[in-house]
Amino acid sequence: MSFTVAVIGARGRLGQVVCRVVESMPDAALIATLGSADDQAAAHAADVIVDVTSHVVSPGIVAAAIATGRRVLIGTSGWSAERIQTLRTQVAANPGTGAVVIPNFSLGSVLATGFAAIAAKHFEAAEIIEAHHEGKADSPSGTAVRTAELMLAARNELGPFSAPHVDQRARGQQVASVPVHSLRLPGVVAKQDVVFGGVGETLTISHTTLSSSSYEAGIRLALRRAAAANGEVIVGLDAVLGIDVALGLPGAAAPEPLPTRTADPEADA
Repeated sequence: MSFTVAVIGARGRLGQVVCRVVESMPDAALIATLGSADDQAAAHAADVIVDVTSHVVSPGIVAAAIATGRRVLIGTSGWSAERIQTLRTQVAANPGTGAVVIPNFSLGSVLATGFAAIAAKHFEAAEIIEAHHEGKADSPSGTAVRTAELMLAARNELGPFSAPHVDQRARGQQVASVPVHSLRLPGVVAKQDVVFGGVGETLTISHTTLSSSSYEAGIRLALRRAAAANGEVIVGLDAVLGIDVALGLPGAAAPEPLPTRTADPEADA
């Protein structure tokens, strides 16, 4: 199945990577590259609209795309559980549409988040330290938010994490009962540490992104999944790949099979 793609936020760091990936795919054609302030009419002619803008404008861009019957791939940070619930309502009201929300396109990052969800059931205290380049405007990162939400969901009847002195500003922002500390520094691409504390021990689950090339395989898979989405909202690369099922993550469901293709056998290597 071939499909057309429009990228909104194409001039940003991630947007440039997405455009490069689309242009390398034999089953996809890039028909529009736009900024968040541009007239988006051209984007609405595409089969899949990719939103890699900012957390401020992203909901409006996505809502407009869904209203015109498009399928959407969202790579913008800041999509909380509440925003995603609104998105589910929008998709349900517009038959033939669908959305894929990807907080992080890196396979290693997705696995680290899954491991953190597993560990969450065995420790009473946890905190997240995430670092990104100085140009990333939003905080906490979408990856940190999704990690914290999955960690709390995994605890079920165990309840929230213990987090003392969270009334102090230096203790970070609480997300799903997990204190999150955000760093924005030159020289950094992306890094996240989830630190668990227990009796007589700590556990740190760490992931470091060294280059944006680590996102490319995930972008390809997410694009193809978005092109096949129909009346559904899929959250996380873990759900696209079925990692959520393999790790027993909260809310996991077997993914729909990806569309078959006959070319580009090495694209996802």
